[in-house]
Amino acid sequence: MIGIYIAALVLGYLFGSIPFGLILTRIAGTEDLRSIGSGNIGATNVLRTGRKGLAAATLLLDALKGTAAVLIAAGFGGAEAAMLAALGAFLGHLFPVWLKFKGGKGVAVYIGVLLGLFWPAALVFCVLWLATAYTTRYSSLSALVAAFITPIFLWWFGHPTMASLFAVLTLLLFWMHRENIKRLQSGTESRIGEKK
Repeated sequence: MIGIYIAALVLGYLFGSIPFGLILTRIAGTEDLRSIGSGNIGATNVLRTGRKGLAAATLLLDALKGTAAVLIAAGFGGAEAAMLAALGAFLGHLFPVWLKFKGGKGVAVYIGVLLGLFWPAALVFCVLWLATAYTTRYSSLSALVAAFITPIFLWWFGHPTMASLFAVLTLLLFWMHRENIKRLQSGTESRIGEKK
C-alpha cells in the first residue's frame, strides 16, 4: 500500500502543478500573468487582465485538476489514497516544479479536492465564499472565511480524518495569503474587479 500512497501523492502533485492560468493567458496572447496585479497565476489575477471568460476557465480547470486527481486516486487506492492525492494536488498548485515552485494560492484547487472527497463541503465553501464576496468584494477574505469554516464543517459531519487534512490545507492557504491579510488589515487590499 505504501507504493500506492506514494503514487497517489505524486499523481496529485503532477495534476496540481499544471498552471492553467498561465497557459490560458499565453494562448490568448495577453501579457505575462506574473507581471500584473498580484503576479499570481490564479483566476483572481487572470480577472485583472479584463478577460472574464479566461478567469472563469482558469477557476474551473484549476478546480477540476484537483477533482480529477482525487477521483483517479480513489479508483486505484481508496479513500486514503484520494486524500493523499488531494494533498499532492494542493501542494502542486502552490509549488509547481515547472515554475520554480512559485504557483498560485490554492483556492480553486481547495474547492476541487473538496468536490472530489465530500461534495457537500465544497458547496458550503462556495456559498460562504459568495456570501462574503458579495458583502465585502474581497476575494482573499472570502477564501479565508470559507477555508476557516471547512474543517469545522467536516469534523461536525463525522469526517475527522478529512477535517485534519483540510486543517492543514487551510493553514497553508492562510500562509499563501499572508500578504493579503496584511493588506486587509491596512485597508489596501484590492477588491474584486479592480485592476491595480
